[in-house]
Amino acid sequence: MLRPSTSLPRRGHGPLWRNPAVRALFVQIVLFVALAGFIGFLVHNTLLNLDARGIHTGFGFMDQRAGFSISQTLIEYTNSSTYGRTFVIGLLNTLLVSILGIIAATIIGFVVGIARLSPNWLLARLATVYVEIFRNIPLLVQILFWYFAVLRALPSPRQSLSLFDAFFVNVRGLVMPDPQPLDGFAATPWALLVAIIATVLFAVFAKRRQMATGKALPVYWIGLAIIIGLPLIVFFATGAPLEWSMPELTGFNFRGGINILPELVALWLALSIYTGAFIAEIVRSGILSVPHGQTEAARSLSVPGAITLRKIVIPQAMRVIVPQMTSQYLNLIKNSSLATAIGYPDLVAVFAGTTLNQTGQAIEIIAMTMAVYLVISLTVSFLMNLYNARTLLKER
Repeated sequence: MLRPSTSLPRRGHGPLWRNPAVRALFVQIVLFVALAGFIGFLVHNTLLNLDARGIHTGFGFMDQRAGFSISQTLIEYTNSSTYGRTFVIGLLNTLLVSILGIIAATIIGFVVGIARLSPNWLLARLATVYVEIFRNIPLLVQILFWYFAVLRALPSPRQSLSLFDAFFVNVRGLVMPDPQPLDGFAATPWALLVAIIATVLFAVFAKRRQMATGKALPVYWIGLAIIIGLPLIVFFATGAPLEWSMPELTGFNFRGGINILPELVALWLALSIYTGAFIAEIVRSGILSVPHGQTEAARSLSVPGAITLRKIVIPQAMRVIVPQMTSQYLNLIKNSSLATAIGYPDLVAVFAGTTLNQTGQAIEIIAMTMAVYLVISLTVSFLMNLYNARTLLKER
């Protein structure tokens, strides 16, 4: 028996403008053309303005003589050095305060974050007061506080605070002995590198041995002994090829030794304490995210509290801590640009400040400065993401 067909008659595809895929593609093309035109207009207008003012674009200025002094340099620099040299010095100073700040902020954050969860009432309240105070005061205000209210209130060089007649603290910073390497000292850094590699290999061996036999080795103490002992043995075996340049007060200032500027100390303290307050909350939230049954199981097995925290709680909490801590590291690196407020010679103050004012090459200098911060941030994110990938739970 034949039944009537219930299917509707096929209709044509209709006009293209009714097709959602075609409309989406058309909108994307229009937006791309508009964006490209806007960028082209900005570039063309900028070039016209620069040409009207007699400013030529390019990076030829990098080979010109800078002619100004820099208070702190990690490499050799004189007034006759080039602007390219000022870029390198500013970059190194930025990396210096960023690395020091990340290390100190991480230590402060973990200590305070764990202290906030301490059963000791006083310790927990002190940690809470620290977090609530320093994370709610603007970073710039903290930098100015440490610089003007604390470090600038120190005595003059003639009335310096002295320790062992070798370390001097005054309004111009911390002056300490300067180690001068002699012939044969090059073997010590290589010994340190070998010690680090040997420690890593020993840690891998100890982990595999524990997985196979259940017996743990004191990796930390043995590794510390290797890292410290091997370079010391090589150092003294080569006749201790190191001499010290001692600071001496001559006139109104010290000569010899290393002078750590108060600007560096103030910026480092402010960045470390400010970022450490945020990391403390991140650590606390990470520890609280670990199920309480984990600590109860450890107690039932009579595992000491310190080992429970180090071997059970923290490794699991790191999966929550690392992504948030990465953002704080990036914030610290970018916040280091506030150094210009107190005259610390970082990349912004030296290159995007003095060099820009002298050369007028605003586009090239600002573009290079932004590119540096972008590359540093992407590098830190990449390394932290690699570590985070290793801490993630692996499904079986």
